[in-house]
Amino acid sequence: QVQLVESGGGLVQSGGSLRLSCAASGRTFSSYAMGWFRQAPGKEREFVAAISRNGGNTYYTDSVKGRFTISRDNAKNTVSLQMNSLKPEDTAVYYCAADGRPGAATLVAGIDYWGQGTQVTVSS
Repeated sequence: QVQLVESGGGLVQSGGSLRLSCAASGRTFSSYAMGWFRQAPGKEREFVAAISRNGGNTYYTDSVKGRFTISRDNAKNTVSLQMNSLKPEDTAVYYCAADGRPGAATLVAGIDYWGQGTQVTVSS
């Protein structure tokens, strides 16, 4: 069992930055690929970024490449998402996710554990 708790969301102006953090419980954190997903009102949950178990590989959806950076600290059981140059279309609830399957945490259907979500609102 893994419990995920996100923090760091909020309201920011277009062009601003936010850093999301996710704290994981349990001693098996390093056995999970981790990801961030988001869901805007009236839309399906979508993949944003993922990182491999040892942090050596990262993956991003095209719309955030060059603006967002995912990182993890296995010693502290945390995963973070640094979001720069934010746009109004980045407004959504952001979810931390853990995937225990081989490969990366890029598919909603493959996620084993979800956080409760944190709201990110970008004003124009």
